[in-house]
Amino acid sequence: MEEWNVQPVRCPVTVCGDIHGQFYDLIELFRIGGDAPDTNYLFMGDYVDRGYYSVETVSLLVALKVRYRDRITILRGNHESRQITQVYGFYDECLRKYGNANVWKYFTDLFDYLPLTALIENQIFCLHGGLSPSLDTLDNVRSLDRIQEVPHEGPMCDLLWSDPDDRCGWGISPRGAGYTFGQDIAQQFNHTNGLSLISRAHQLVMEGFNWCQDKNVVTVFSAPNYCYRCGNMAAILEIGENMDQNFLQFDPAPRQIEPDMTRKTPDYFL
Repeated sequence: MEEWNVQPVRCPVTVCGDIHGQFYDLIELFRIGGDAPDTNYLFMGDYVDRGYYSVETVSLLVALKVRYRDRITILRGNHESRQITQVYGFYDECLRKYGNANVWKYFTDLFDYLPLTALIENQIFCLHGGLSPSLDTLDNVRSLDRIQEVPHEGPMCDLLWSDPDDRCGWGISPRGAGYTFGQDIAQQFNHTNGLSLISRAHQLVMEGFNWCQDKNVVTVFSAPNYCYRCGNMAAILEIGENMDQNFLQFDPAPRQIEPDMTRKTPDYFL
């Protein structure tokens, strides 16, 4: 394994939230933010499910990672999971496009190896979901065994499922996994670990980004008009050489004709 549970990232870097199979909007993201490798990117998970083009989306991101390994970081989201993808579309898309589940199996095996979090210049902690009552320090995160399916509970689950909340302390998550955490929790975590910010994704926000908890936490969401009906803008967060922060918002790419649902089965996936 060449990447860590807390993967170090240098600036400048552009931080991105959920994509959810919206391939043409991912292309729009690169048009707005700059092409790799000229722009460094950090993606915070949820590449698959819900959109029509999960296979194309995750294939492009993995190909970019292989080609420009030091300039692209791809973290694991709660949808990079065998169980979740069987419910929300990626599994069915693979069956439809390839006639069998092999492609789904290869990708979900790969998902087990994705880093859980990233740390930009030792200051900005990036992850898909949120904090865990079992994890007070970054060293606690570093000690997790991540090479597994996303568990139903526990610290690894929490990192991918939790959400910030207006109420203080820890709360039961309405999602059925992870927790809600208050501003007091985020402030203490940032103070303990010498952080200036927690950057996360996981939640639809209508402007594409949302500061919360007295700017201890920011949510970035990069799937415009989510599920082709929510009407939201998308955003990406540019972190400059001096750690300056700039949000770029964008609208959906021009709507494509819905994909052909017929099967195509290259022999190398049989």
